[in-house]
Amino acid sequence: MSISPKCLSGSEIRQTFLDFYAQRGHKILPSASLVPEDPTVLLTIAGMLQFKPIFLGQRAATSPRATTSQKCIRTNDIENVGRTARHHTFFEMLGNFSFGDYFKKQAIAWAWELSTEVFGLPASNLVVSVFREDDEAFAIWRDEIGIPGDRIQRMGEADNFWQSGPTGPCGPCSEIYYDFHPEKGDNIDLEDDSRFIEFYNLVFMQYNKDAEGNLTPLQNQNIDTGMGLERMAQILQKVPNNYETDLIFPIVQSAAEIAGIDYHNSDEKVKVSLKVIGDHIRAVVHMIADEIRASNVGRGYILRRLIRRVVRHGRLIGIQGEFTVRVAESAIALSEAAYPNVRSREAQIKAELAREEAQFLKTLERGEKLLEEIVDRTKQQANQQISGQDAFTLYDTYGFPLELTQEIAEEQGITVDLDGFEVAMKEQQTRAKEAHQTIDLTVQGSLDKLAETIQKTEFVGYAELSSLAEVEVILVDGQPVESAEAGTEVQIVLNQTPFYAESGGQTGDKGYLKSGENGDGLLVRVDDVKKESDFFVHFGFVERGTLKLSDKITAKIDNSSRRRIQANHTATHLLQSALRQIVDSSISQAGSLVSSERLRFDFNSPRAVTAEELQKIEDLINSWIAEAHAAEVAEMPIAQAREKGATAMFGEKYGDVVRVIDFPGVSMELCGGTHVNNTAEIGLFKIVSEAGVAAGTRRIEAVSGQAVLDYLNVRDKVVRDLGDRFKAKPEELPNRITNLQNELKDTQKQLAAVKSELAIAKSDQLLAKAESIGEFKIIVAQLGDVDTEALKTAAERLQQKLGNAAVVLASIPEPDKVSLVAAFSPEVNNKGLQAGKFIGGIAQLCGGKGGGRPNLAQAGGRDVNKLPEALESARNLLIEGLG
Repeated sequence: MSISPKCLSGSEIRQTFLDFYAQRGHKILPSASLVPEDPTVLLTIAGMLQFKPIFLGQRAATSPRATTSQKCIRTNDIENVGRTARHHTFFEMLGNFSFGDYFKKQAIAWAWELSTEVFGLPASNLVVSVFREDDEAFAIWRDEIGIPGDRIQRMGEADNFWQSGPTGPCGPCSEIYYDFHPEKGDNIDLEDDSRFIEFYNLVFMQYNKDAEGNLTPLQNQNIDTGMGLERMAQILQKVPNNYETDLIFPIVQSAAEIAGIDYHNSDEKVKVSLKVIGDHIRAVVHMIADEIRASNVGRGYILRRLIRRVVRHGRLIGIQGEFTVRVAESAIALSEAAYPNVRSREAQIKAELAREEAQFLKTLERGEKLLEEIVDRTKQQANQQISGQDAFTLYDTYGFPLELTQEIAEEQGITVDLDGFEVAMKEQQTRAKEAHQTIDLTVQGSLDKLAETIQKTEFVGYAELSSLAEVEVILVDGQPVESAEAGTEVQIVLNQTPFYAESGGQTGDKGYLKSGENGDGLLVRVDDVKKESDFFVHFGFVERGTLKLSDKITAKIDNSSRRRIQANHTATHLLQSALRQIVDSSISQAGSLVSSERLRFDFNSPRAVTAEELQKIEDLINSWIAEAHAAEVAEMPIAQAREKGATAMFGEKYGDVVRVIDFPGVSMELCGGTHVNNTAEIGLFKIVSEAGVAAGTRRIEAVSGQAVLDYLNVRDKVVRDLGDRFKAKPEELPNRITNLQNELKDTQKQLAAVKSELAIAKSDQLLAKAESIGEFKIIVAQLGDVDTEALKTAAERLQQKLGNAAVVLASIPEPDKVSLVAAFSPEVNNKGLQAGKFIGGIAQLCGGKGGGRPNLAQAGGRDVNKLPEALESARNLLIEGLG
């Protein structure tokens, strides 16, 4: 019995879907958390993610069939949210899954039954897509379901080959689209999202993809489907976009009421902001409900970014005060029936939103003051244009929307350098890829306020591993507090500290802050230290007791960790000196990382360092270590240091007086880091790798001291394991592996021969399909995934068998590679057709090139989607040229 589309709410659609599959033997399972078990993805992005171990055969399924309504988050196209009809960060994916039970035929039949008979969608409004090589799915849709062939679209990997991440289960898929305007006829373009919306995706999970992109068959053929709840709601509720469905629009309305505006009477710009608020509030409510907290890294950064976008768009539509908690109430009310944890975590959701919003509003206020100064300064300039860097500083540091900067600038009769802004944005994105966790902006804001009442931190860690100190600032979640109890994450500023703060590539110290004579008093674990302005911020966790302002405590660093860091830092200095001696005296540092586990040194060099040079570098550094060179540390005017030949560290800013680390005759550098007193303390140095990281920039990674032993132990274990497997002594392993490689090459040659024979067998079947063009025979065909050499052999053989003929063959040996071969007889050449020129022109249609002799030539391309068009063009050109 068909259900009228207009009577289904979002909740009814969800329940109807689950009930449909439950009646067909599927076990209804709850939504997984937005924090996935899968380490390859940051957030849950698809319904199948919780079943990935089952698809991979790593875990047994509790039921052969399952169905879920899964909450998902994707932020890869966040800029499209609110601007298109159906882009979201948060969405619900309705899914039915088979774990080696049913496959394509049953999945397709049920999807069609659900769509047409249960949800009542007219068959005339539905269009289907399949993977271009999936003839089986095409046949099921056409012959068993009864969809006309012209309403089944074949599409490539980008559209119809699904994978959950860079690695893992994947397979071809078939999608069902709803056609809002079937009256426009059979001119079907599924990219036209004003006419078509994809609402149901059936993934035929057959393969596992590894890190190299190789596909291997899974143990079972599985089904993974996804129906977008918001998209189906748009269709059934007959609204122009997902945001106006009952799943989201109440949230949009609550924001509009707070702003004192009417959504339907607003212009498009205001509607976009309201949609962004509606979408993002749903996302953050569920993220906080799943115990994600705002921070500057990972999932926490995504949460913070979404909250700040909500606040910014609230300002754009005229909301001045705090409002996110009020809007969140609508989202909680809409979701609690399906996801009860949003109500049970209501207090935490509201507290996190209120805290983040309040802090960000203060940051925005500082940005507005800066913008006033920038506007005044710009008016005095000739070009009357706010620089891209200034606009980016407002955006990046203060979270100031570019749109608002443009609006204010326009009111003042000036413009904004948008191109310069984009350049600054790209530079920041590049830096972000290399950066690790940085200081929280909320911490920075609190320190800015406290700067006038506290003194800068005195660093005593060059000479002391512990010191008495007074607690000057305690921050919890970026807010200054009087005290912090056990179990609290804190940021602490002391009047003095032995802890080195992250700088110059050296990581911050770890250790403890404690009080009490018997060790039973206060204990704060310090995990990292960062420097902000003149303050050392200790990031820690109160393990025991209560930390209070003005407490007198003992600050003690982890001596073992410090020793390892010092050894690696001094080794970095020795490495730079050795590179200059052995490779090139002009080598300069381009970056570094010094931690307790390893060291990394980036340097400018036009070429790779050879293996022989690397060995010489390693030997030289170990000789310096054995010679026990004592360190001489001194402070002196920077001019004097440069006169003595001291090397400056990359990226460091130096004052008039600098600290010089000198190992006489070996290395002398300007450096504020911690170092060994004697090179002998390093113990041993070992290079782990050398590679290029950018044009003209190389990177060496190495270990020293105890880490060398750890490194060698791992490799010794590998050698012993290989010796046991091959029943060979360590010195015999190279020859044994070489023999195996030779055997593999022989096997590959045999395989190539078999492939060639298979290609010939396939090509022989084409003889009967040769077309006659006057006195000539032509064959234009595709031979699956045959490799280039086998394709060439097949083309030559066909031409020879046909005699007076032209043969053009193609294949797709790899997912993004097209191979083309043309074999022409002398008579064809006499008609003015040259194989080399001919195939080169055809290859261009596939984004490639090629050529060869007049009678035999080959070419390649990258655009496999253009291959049918290219082959059709080849056939037409041959008919025209030989006719």
